[in-house]
Amino acid sequence: MRKGMLALLLVLLVESSGAADDAIVVIAFPGLPKADLPTVQRLYTGRIVSINQQSAIPVNLPPGHPVRKQFLETVLGQDEGHYTGYWLVRRYVGKGAPPLEVSDIDELIRVVQSTPGAVGYVPVSRLPRGANVIWRR
Repeated sequence: MRKGMLALLLVLLVESSGAADDAIVVIAFPGLPKADLPTVQRLYTGRIVSINQQSAIPVNLPPGHPVRKQFLETVLGQDEGHYTGYWLVRRYVGKGAPPLEVSDIDELIRVVQSTPGAVGYVPVSRLPRGANVIWRR
């Protein structure tokens, strides 16, 4: 029994340390400045369109993607339903459109690296070499 408990504890420790290694970071097109958490939150909720007076274009993963879910929960403090509803109302009252959506992490990285002003989020495990990290927890 003791060996089984020890094995379970070891598995839980390995899984929890892996989750910390896969934290979300926000990357941007080269040249965009660093941002703080409130700036990232305002960018992804359409309340600002620039970072330090430089145009910024937020890029999202598709609804249901596990990294998007993690980003919404940990960075914006929302779930998919609230975020989608927020943008539905915002668009209806003429306050803008939701961020551009791409199909997967590879496409998000390509868009961010090739589009001036683009900003996206990736897990640390998928962080491209030389990426412009503008925010990390």
